[in-house]
Amino acid sequence: MGSDAPADMPFTTVEIWTDGGCKPNPGPGGWAAILRFGAHERELQGADPATTNNRMELTAAAAALEALTRPCRVVLHTDSEYVRNGITRWSTGWVRRNWRNASGDPVANMALWRRLLIAAKPHTVEWRWVRGHSGDAMNERADVLATAARQGLGE
Repeated sequence: MGSDAPADMPFTTVEIWTDGGCKPNPGPGGWAAILRFGAHERELQGADPATTNNRMELTAAAAALEALTRPCRVVLHTDSEYVRNGITRWSTGWVRRNWRNASGDPVANMALWRRLLIAAKPHTVEWRWVRGHSGDAMNERADVLATAARQGLGE
């Protein structure tokens, strides 16, 4: 993703880890994001009583980027190939085809994809995929926060 910030504008680098999930899928879901800038950290989380894993993954990434108050360099870590591939590979075609997928059907979760694209636009984002539940400490922490948010719904 490119940035609309002036070329001579200094950037702040922020690392973000996101996760989302449901149990069962579809069903009650939770999402979380951890933003780190130097020694500063901020945790975000939320839940939805009736959603899907993919919607929670998208919400986590969008909410994290929306929390940034100025253009930044962002390294966003996600364990969702759906999010990473959608934003880096598929979204350009969807926009070109008026939010239709390669089969000509409306793109699933179109409102969330639009939200994510708008949230990413002011920033220079590197989308890094990490394998879920593979020992990445920050990914595991985001998973714990997302699960706690979901369980807070009264599962």
